[in-house]
Amino acid sequence: MKQKIIVLSFLVLSLVACRKDTKTDGPSIAEIYSNFKLLDVFKASKDSVDFKTSETVFFSASFNKIVTWKITIEGQTSKAKKVLNGQSRIIAINNALWNGSTTTLPMFRTEKCIATLKIDDVADSFTANVFVKNPKVNDGFIVADFETGLKTSWTKYFQSGASMDCKVKTDNLAPEGGSYLNMAGTVNWDYLIGLIDFPVPFSLNTNPDAVYFNCLVYGTTSANPSIVLFQFKEDENSDGTFSASNEDEYDYQVTVDWEGWKLISIKYSDIFTLVNGSPSTPKGNGLHNPNKLSKISMLHLANPNNGFASTKLDYLMFSNNKPLEP
Repeated sequence: MKQKIIVLSFLVLSLVACRKDTKTDGPSIAEIYSNFKLLDVFKASKDSVDFKTSETVFFSASFNKIVTWKITIEGQTSKAKKVLNGQSRIIAINNALWNGSTTTLPMFRTEKCIATLKIDDVADSFTANVFVKNPKVNDGFIVADFETGLKTSWTKYFQSGASMDCKVKTDNLAPEGGSYLNMAGTVNWDYLIGLIDFPVPFSLNTNPDAVYFNCLVYGTTSANPSIVLFQFKEDENSDGTFSASNEDEYDYQVTVDWEGWKLISIKYSDIFTLVNGSPSTPKGNGLHNPNKLSKISMLHLANPNNGFASTKLDYLMFSNNKPLEP
């Protein structure tokens, strides 16, 4: 009798354990096929936000079931866009916080923004307004943002080809601030269209893994894609000048084969020495020393056999520990 009780108890415990193992935390069948209902209206946590002072804003709403949602915040002047998305019953600070960053360039400005919530398989959309008092300020060291034109401290050379348009422009196309560098022209005898040398007046981190170079680059549909070459020149002996024969130069080449503005970012330790586009051995100590960086040369290049080429650049800057989040 005692053995039967023990066996029966074991069977009961086994059944309970099986029930626990088969339990799921997902939505029930009834919930999946229920009609969508908005329980709490879609809204912003505040009407206006000052990102310059590190303020943030979040969006909120709740539903009767788990849904796949996307919030698109669009600047009404800049046309910048920030996208937040998720899958949940509730939208709140933990999954819909905005710190002023952008998903699609340009960056946001002082402007009215409209946030639009769209939910998969739901025809209706929902909106909320937020006014940006001041845009987000990015931490880092700015090499050039072109807000005051071409500085006298920069060494500049532009070819005298056809349809040359190498100058700073100020218009609504700027991805940051109000100005950017336009580089365009036809040079049928040389790859070089123009170049600018930017001195580096600040000292960067000694750790090349903690330093990131960032730049905003604009591409256009063209039969002759632009090539932008950045040359990072180190003054290893600290004599105030770069010597190409015995000091390190590291190079980052970008083929501009996209349309519109794009952020390029690269860790300083991942930049290699190039000769005619191919990896080569540096001529200095062979160590990445961002704290020794004295000058950045930017060369706009294009195939001389393919005609007109153009690109635009803005916001050359270094960030610490991670790529720029514009």
